[in-house]
Amino acid sequence: MEVTDVGNKEEGKLWHRKKTPAGVFVFLSLMVTVVRTAQQAKTVRFLHVAFDTTGDSFLAGDHHGNIYVFDISRNRFRLVQKMGQACTALAFSPCRSTEFLVALADYTIRCFDKDTKQLVSLMRGHEGAVSSISMDSSGRYAISTSLDTAQLWDLRTFQRKRKLNVRQSVGIQRVFFLPLSNAILSCFSDDSIFAWESDRLCCKYQLPVPDTEPKISYKAFAVSQDGRSLAAGGRSNLLHLWCLDSRELLRVIHMPAQVRTVRQLEFLSDILDRGASQTLGVLSQDGVMRFINTHTCKLLFHIGSHDEAITTVAVSPNGRHIVAITDHGGINIYSIQSLTQELNKVTDRVLTVILVPENVCQPCDELAICPG
Repeated sequence: MEVTDVGNKEEGKLWHRKKTPAGVFVFLSLMVTVVRTAQQAKTVRFLHVAFDTTGDSFLAGDHHGNIYVFDISRNRFRLVQKMGQACTALAFSPCRSTEFLVALADYTIRCFDKDTKQLVSLMRGHEGAVSSISMDSSGRYAISTSLDTAQLWDLRTFQRKRKLNVRQSVGIQRVFFLPLSNAILSCFSDDSIFAWESDRLCCKYQLPVPDTEPKISYKAFAVSQDGRSLAAGGRSNLLHLWCLDSRELLRVIHMPAQVRTVRQLEFLSDILDRGASQTLGVLSQDGVMRFINTHTCKLLFHIGSHDEAITTVAVSPNGRHIVAITDHGGINIYSIQSLTQELNKVTDRVLTVILVPENVCQPCDELAICPG
């Protein structure tokens, strides 16, 4: 495994491996690990990562507020900002390819140009740490979410357009744009989920709150690229898979017994399935991200381990790479193609599908599926 220490460098290569006699690079599933050490060999932890729309480059922010751009296709990294404080969320602009948003520990959001390194705008209004930033496909609007409020920003003027406040007893889990539509999905700590029109901010529909036991307490969400499927998980080893067209709970997927809490969900894109992503990554409390097929409910492959636990991931929109931050503070860059090729060589990772009638999910050491 190759390790690249960016240290105090302004720019450099991501990896230094040599080409084969055929003149091409040979990548394992784990392409490279990126770390940053400062004075006295002390590790500075990376906190957040975010891909651009091409999927070839991603942003990474560390605990000291240094923001890097890593270009996988060009094998380069570059330091683009020194903020002096930790970032809490990152996002690339989908239309202005050189601009990105960064939320900081002082509750502000700032827009920078990665090429000129100039500040484009400063946005204020949050009274708590911003946990996520979502942009619509046109790049006109952005939604920033903290525990008690979500704010809709017009990125042409960088002015706040709307503000969503909630009762103290019901916190906001996440608010984000749906792909290929003008809809916004808002998810709350009482497991209620609402869809809104972004233009008029009128409610389009609400998903019925499942009355199944045990209560999941949603914490993690993912939407397929075609915007039709929603996966939700939380304080349980159960996953709910929703159809947003019919607004119905399609199935309840029972993860292995090692999973007690779902921390993050990510669909892998596949250009061959027209955005109807079937492969879902499930990051749990043990630091392992397990990838499953949501149709066959088979366990496909996994990344992370007890010794190299993962804290957060980002998946490239072109379906080529996964970037994972480990609990040691480094960044692992994985090749999805190599991960799936390794899968084809190993047959004992496929788990049995167990059908459980009457909507009752019994504990199981394997992956199970229950009718919704």
